[in-house]
Amino acid sequence: MRLDADAWPVRVGAGFARACAVAAVALAVPAVWAAAVALGIRWGARNPWSWLAPLVLVCAGTLGLSRPVCRTVRLLVARWTGTVIPAGYRRAGPVTQLSTGHWWNGFGYERTRRDALMDQRWRVRWGDPAVRRDLRFVLVLPFTAGVVAAVPAAGVAGAVYGLGRPGAAGWLLGTLGAAVAGGSAPYAWRPLVPVAVRFLRPSAAMALAERVAELTAQRADTTLAQAAEIRRIERDLHDGAQARLVSLGLSLATAEKLLESRPEQARALLREARGGAAASLAELRELVRGISPPVLTERGLVDAVRALALDVPLDVTVTADAPLRLDAPIESALYFGVAELLANTVKHARATRVRVRFLPMGEGRPGVVVEVADDGRGGLDERPGGGLDGLRRRLAVFDGTLEADGPPGGPTRVRMAVPCEFS
Repeated sequence: MRLDADAWPVRVGAGFARACAVAAVALAVPAVWAAAVALGIRWGARNPWSWLAPLVLVCAGTLGLSRPVCRTVRLLVARWTGTVIPAGYRRAGPVTQLSTGHWWNGFGYERTRRDALMDQRWRVRWGDPAVRRDLRFVLVLPFTAGVVAAVPAAGVAGAVYGLGRPGAAGWLLGTLGAAVAGGSAPYAWRPLVPVAVRFLRPSAAMALAERVAELTAQRADTTLAQAAEIRRIERDLHDGAQARLVSLGLSLATAEKLLESRPEQARALLREARGGAAASLAELRELVRGISPPVLTERGLVDAVRALALDVPLDVTVTADAPLRLDAPIESALYFGVAELLANTVKHARATRVRVRFLPMGEGRPGVVVEVADDGRGGLDERPGGGLDGLRRRLAVFDGTLEADGPPGGPTRVRMAVPCEFS
């Protein structure tokens, strides 16, 4: 017989498991404190290390466990209730090499990239206000949600102890313990949610500082992207169309001089000049198409991606619930994001089929979600500074997000979500 999820035995069992998990996480730091005190007592009062070593163990254990405990609590709250508590940790910025050879990490200059990364890691970690927030939370958690979560386990222990003793007193203690465990199990883990939201949520000042840092990084990324795009256009014009136009001018000047004395040679030069003009026009069109594809401007994002899919040597399916027309910058960012993902699929995924879907963001929020999924070998490489990281930063300019899931063996699925209004 299959029990309903709302049945009391199921609720008791699930609640007891959750309460035990909360109690284990909440009492991890006090367990270190108890071990330190026990160590000091064992060494005795005459040992000079009997007070110094426990103090070092308490400080090191509390600092070392604070972030893992907080991350575990956020994971449990999100999995059980769907409440997402932002971490609010400071993220390290890019480490860049200057023309002098030194490396700038956002705080100072170092001679090597390794030293710059190490200095940045320590400065970000210990200068982060979230470290003090985590320490405050692990000090509060055991005496709030931890105590309540330990009630079902204590009731079970009392029930086992009481029922193992003869007489009416033992039977009464066992029955009372079982009643306490069964009655409190479905609810004992629930205080974790308000405590975590109250003490783990970033403060308004921290959220504002994080937003300012994010906007600063986005501005830097946008500036670098614009500079790189300008250099690319200049290089393409200089190496392609400009060289052809210079050659075209020389050919026309030579043909003008030979027009009366050697008309056949002049005609040949004019034919070459016409071919050069056609080639220059084609290169200029390709250059303009790389900046903004005409089909994207004329027919919108979905049709532009469908046209792009025709040039991909894979079975690409593009589906959309309805025609989408977004702001031009958002359409351009999503179009080139899909183009980059398709190019990576062709080069690295060993896939045969790709599915591109355009979906509404849902949950009452206006926006669009673009999902690119393939049947390739998976194994995404999400390294800092890589293609996915750059795409994520470009979407962040529009408050967009990127989620990638590509386990080894596949399949691979990438979701780009951008909040926006449809036009």
